[in-house]
Amino acid sequence: MIYIIMGVSGCGKSTFGAVLSEKLGWPLYEGDNFHPQENIDKMALGKPLTDQDRLPWLLKLHEVIERERSLGRDALVVCSALRRLYRQILLFGSKALASSPNPDKDILHASSPDVFFLFLHGDYELIHQRMVTRTAHYMKADLLRSQFDVLEPPLEEENVLMLEIRRSIPDMALEVEKHIVSLKSSPKS
Repeated sequence: MIYIIMGVSGCGKSTFGAVLSEKLGWPLYEGDNFHPQENIDKMALGKPLTDQDRLPWLLKLHEVIERERSLGRDALVVCSALRRLYRQILLFGSKALASSPNPDKDILHASSPDVFFLFLHGDYELIHQRMVTRTAHYMKADLLRSQFDVLEPPLEEENVLMLEIRRSIPDMALEVEKHIVSLKSSPKS
């Protein structure tokens, strides 16, 4: 099983991922570590990434997800996955781009049965305050608005577990653990 921890920058994806990784004993793949240097430099200058900037990054993360799935391993992947198209690229790679002349409207499949999105969501003011106080991160608080502008919250059909970030991390982790138990105890269809 793969959980992709998603949401805008500053919502706590990396922190939550580290806690879950330790609690579950699953490997954690931090999406920021897969960005090409050009993307990091661009964000450090306060410039939002374009879809073209994101594509190679998303395809690398798709390869990680596919490798873990093919080996039958559980894993956590941290990735903003702001748009539905990005989530489809994570699941289906370049096939998501070739599925239709308009990939945002007609995408291959809604979800993959063993991949779930953990959507860490909260309001702009709370997340902006978190970003202003953090240090040593290339993503600047000024870019948060562009992330909210691009965000397409996942739909239920995308195998999503919604996690409100005002909740405590242990409380959110407990909800994920319950989700895992419910999946493992439900009969395969």
